[in-house]
Amino acid sequence: MHWTLFCRVIDNLGDAGVCWRLARGLAARGQQVSLVIDDATALAWMAPQGAAGAAGVDVLPWPTAGAGPDCGDVVIEAFGCDPPPAFVAAMAASTQPPVWLNLEYLSAESYVERSHGLPSPQPNGLMKWFFYPGFTARTGGLLREPDLLQRVASADGPAFLADLGCAPSPGERVVSLFCYDNPALPALLQSLAEQPTLLLLTPGPAQCQVQAAPPGVRLVRLPWLSQDGYDRLLWACDLNFVRGEDSLVRALWAGKPCVWQIYPQHDGAHLAKLQAFIDAWPLPPPVAQLWRAWNGVGPAAWPGLPPLQPAWRQACEQGRAHLAAQTSLVDQLLAFVSGKVSGKVSG
Repeated sequence: MHWTLFCRVIDNLGDAGVCWRLARGLAARGQQVSLVIDDATALAWMAPQGAAGAAGVDVLPWPTAGAGPDCGDVVIEAFGCDPPPAFVAAMAASTQPPVWLNLEYLSAESYVERSHGLPSPQPNGLMKWFFYPGFTARTGGLLREPDLLQRVASADGPAFLADLGCAPSPGERVVSLFCYDNPALPALLQSLAEQPTLLLLTPGPAQCQVQAAPPGVRLVRLPWLSQDGYDRLLWACDLNFVRGEDSLVRALWAGKPCVWQIYPQHDGAHLAKLQAFIDAWPLPPPVAQLWRAWNGVGPAAWPGLPPLQPAWRQACEQGRAHLAAQTSLVDQLLAFVSGKVSGKVSG
C-alpha cells in the first residue's frame, strides 16, 4: 500500500523525529511511503542515509499550490497538522478515498483508551480516524522496530562512546542531557558532582545552558547525532535526561534509568500528562519526586538524585518488558488500515 504522511515541524524537531521513525518503520515492512514535510532540514543529520530516499521513503515538500502528491491508499496527518485543502478535496473526489488517520500525541491519560480508534465524520463525506499511541493494550502502542531489543542487548556502549571521543574515565558514571530550558539545571549539576560524572550535552538548550560545571563533573559537547546514533547514546549511558515524546520512548526501550522533561505548556496542561505517566510507570517514589522536581512541580527543595541501583534499574527493565509484550504502533497501524480497506471492499 502507498502511505502519505503529512508532518509540520512546529518547534524542537520532535514532530520530524516521530514522523521519520514512523515512515522508516512502515517502509521496512514493505510499504510505499511518502513523507510530506514543511521543513526537512533536520533530516540531513537525523536521517543522513534516508533523507534522499535510501530508506524506502520519498521525502516531499509541503504543497504550496495544487493538491500535491497522489492520495494513495492511506493518509496520516501527524498531530492534527491538517493536509492542504486541495489535497483533502482530491481525497473526497476520489472514487476510492484513502483511509485517513490523525496520529495523535502520546499520553498515558485515561482519555487515550476511550478515544483510540474513534471515527470523526468530515463535512465533505470523508471519515477520519483517531489513532492514539500509548502504553496499554487498548491504545495504538509505541514505535518499536522488530529487532530493537536484540540490538539494545548486543550494543557495545563503551566502544560507541570511544568512537564519539568521550570515553569515560575509570569510576565515572555517564549521563546524557537532552532538555528544554530548565531552571533546575544548577541543582542537577550539584547533585551530579557528588560522584565523578561524565555529562554528555546534546546540541541546543543543554549546551547553551551548561557553560561550566562544578568539580567532579566533566562536560563533553556532542555533535548532532542521527536517530540511530542517539539511540546508541541512550543505550551506552547510565542515566539519561530526555525531553518531549520521541526521546522518552527511546529511553524507555533503552531500559536505563531516565528522567523526562515534558514539553511545557503555558496553561499547565502538561502537568496532568506528566502525572498520568508517573502513575502508570513503575517509578520508585524517590524517582517520581525527582521527575516532578525536574519539571518544576512539588516542594521548592531539590530532592537530589536517587541511587541508580538496584530498584530504579529493575523498574526500568520491568516497564520495558511490559511494553514489549504489546503490539508495536506500526503493526497496529497496518492491522487497523487493513481492516478498514477490507471493510470498503466487502461493502
